[in-house]
Amino acid sequence: MKKIEERSDYELVQAYANGEREVFSTLLSRHQQRVYCYIMSLVKEKSIADDIFQDTFIKVVNTLRSGTYHDEGKFIQWVMRIAHNLAVDYFRKNQKLKVVRSNDEVDVFDMVDNFEESIESNIIKDQTQKDIRFLIKQLPEEQRRVLIMRHYADMSFKEIADKTGVSINTALGRMRYALINMRKMAEENSLALSM
Repeated sequence: MKKIEERSDYELVQAYANGEREVFSTLLSRHQQRVYCYIMSLVKEKSIADDIFQDTFIKVVNTLRSGTYHDEGKFIQWVMRIAHNLAVDYFRKNQKLKVVRSNDEVDVFDMVDNFEESIESNIIKDQTQKDIRFLIKQLPEEQRRVLIMRHYADMSFKEIADKTGVSINTALGRMRYALINMRKMAEENSLALSM
């Protein structure tokens, strides 16, 4: 049997899931410097980096313990994604950004007023746009088409209905389901889209 430090990330994650709790310290020591340096490069403040680092590994442990982590040989990429999202969440919470909500539904395309351009806000905007594009690609074709026409082509629902050959109610329904599906996928992928 291999020594703990000789096992791959995949083997360590499997061992942890099977109750070998002591292997987590090996996973942590293997990746902590890379994760911490990445967080520090984003937030530039030790106390904040410490908090985000701790929150990252709490989330990792909780996900591993719950059995919802599916290893695809990308453990460190997954951990870095969690760290990145937590850093983005930190910037969002501390920007005091205004969110516009309509009909009790969060519309991820509502734009934020009066926010100062900075490295942090650019990180947030860039990541949010990437995440939104990723989610849009996952939508069923009919929902994706309505969403793109509405938010990127700035078409009215009447224009969308005419263009797609459906009723206005159907177009509205497809839009609503697109947003619901995007929120659900965002949660499943630990993506932070609300500002």
